[in-house]
Amino acid sequence: MVPIPSLWLPILLSAVFVFILSSIIHMALGYHRSDFKQLPAEEAVQEALRKFDIPPGDYLLPCMGRGESMKDPKFVEKMTKGPVLIMTVRKPGPPSMSGNLVLWFLYCILVGILAAYITSRAITPDAPYLTVFRFAGATAFIGYSIALLQNSIWYSRSWGATLRSMFDGLLYGLLTAGTFGWLWPR
Repeated sequence: MVPIPSLWLPILLSAVFVFILSSIIHMALGYHRSDFKQLPAEEAVQEALRKFDIPPGDYLLPCMGRGESMKDPKFVEKMTKGPVLIMTVRKPGPPSMSGNLVLWFLYCILVGILAAYITSRAITPDAPYLTVFRFAGATAFIGYSIALLQNSIWYSRSWGATLRSMFDGLLYGLLTAGTFGWLWPR
């Protein structure tokens, strides 16, 4: 068993590497540009919604409430007539990525800690590179990707967007695996 504090360097470096790779993916490669579509009549829809002063949060339209209301003819009519929305309302204001980037980096560290925990409990300090790579990589891939499937299953998120994000998670997992394999105590 390897003590987790002795893995601080691969935890931190893998987070830095993933952070850099994610920046390259989202700023330079551009394959996520189609993840969201522009709403037709965007300005008119914004203007119509503005008067309601909707607080930040997650909303379902129409909102079914409890399970038995799904059979209520009024609810069924609303669902049939549409539009049907799942939306997140954010606080208005100029865009700022700084808070999101800090949270993303902390998340990358958390995934690194989880990869360190699982890997350190499964293998010894003198484990070969490929063994470390497999444990750390599988754990990191799970941490970055698997829960994304729920967004398509339950919230109608585009399967393409989900699979592209899972591909990112695969790359992040491989990068984490390589970092842990390289810096594993010997």
